[in-house]
Amino acid sequence: MHTLWKGSISFGLVHIPVKMFTATQPKNVSFRSLHKKCKTPIRYNRYCSTCDTNIPFDEVVKGYEYGDNQFVLVEKEELEAIETENRKAIEILDFVQLEEIDPVYFDKTYYLGPGEHGEKAYSLLREAMNETGKIGVAKITLRSKQSLAVVRVYQQCLILETIFYPDEVRNTEHVPEVPSNLELPEKEMEMAKQLIENLATEFEPDKYEDTYRQAVEEMIEKKIKGEEIVEAPEKKPERVVDLMEALKASLEDTKGKKPRKKKKAVR
Repeated sequence: MHTLWKGSISFGLVHIPVKMFTATQPKNVSFRSLHKKCKTPIRYNRYCSTCDTNIPFDEVVKGYEYGDNQFVLVEKEELEAIETENRKAIEILDFVQLEEIDPVYFDKTYYLGPGEHGEKAYSLLREAMNETGKIGVAKITLRSKQSLAVVRVYQQCLILETIFYPDEVRNTEHVPEVPSNLELPEKEMEMAKQLIENLATEFEPDKYEDTYRQAVEEMIEKKIKGEEIVEAPEKKPERVVDLMEALKASLEDTKGKKPRKKKKAVR
């Protein structure tokens, strides 16, 4: 694996050297590239339409567009001056239960391996989190952006998952026409719950396949071999049924399925 980042995990006075590897509506501050001389936005070929010339890279400055064609200039040194002092540390701030964080907050996942001479401290943190059932809430600076993250155990590996800040998660109240306090028939509710129980099982990721991708690969393979591509017959539209009828049919179809006992999740 290619090492993406090198640094350390810190909690309290403990520092664990680690290496990071890629495993999977950020709210960024966006800058436009401007011609330093006339403050005109630059095209991808660094062309300035006001001066009618291509400009060298050393004449490019960053500008934040706060109004229509109105910019405030931001120098590289100014950005560096406000960067966190320890940019090479995963600073654990708190330990919490994984269940306390809703999945909507999770963004990208990275594997963490021990750095040089860090095997013992790495193992210590891993086993301590395993036994306490806690995960670490941390901050890390990646690509000049400070991110909130969690450090947790996946199989026998420590992983870091960047998570969104609360103000980066949109409010569900902005979703139009979401029903609230709708009175539901008790019988339909019981049937819906029974249907869920009939379909409940353990999560086995290996049983889920990308059938569309497989079909595309098969089609490409046939075309490479010069075989004729035959279109599948058009599927007839399903008959529209009312909710009660659909629930009854679904329950009948899943009657033989019994929910399996769920195992305790491994973190």
